[in-house]
Amino acid sequence: MADRKLRAVTADDVPAPPTKPKTVSEAARTGTVRELLEATRDRIAVAVENPNTPARDLAALTKRLLETVREIEAWDAREDADDADSADAVEDGYFDASAV
Repeated sequence: MADRKLRAVTADDVPAPPTKPKTVSEAARTGTVRELLEATRDRIAVAVENPNTPARDLAALTKRLLETVREIEAWDAREDADDADSADAVEDGYFDASAV
């Protein structure tokens, strides 16, 4: 085995504790649109899993859950596209009309 050198752990080595997800009302009041979508998704999922949820409500809840997940995916895709657009930006070079 290769010799490994030990070192002291620094504050940068310790991961930040996970943040508690916001409730729907917290996300609506103080969160971003994405946080609101996530809180809505999580709340609907709890209702779908609850055995006391009436059967007549499951179809509507499941449909809304899938719609919310798709909205989150679309949100992420737009964010990724925005990041890619900014990374792909290329400065125009010098144009020499006499070369045409």
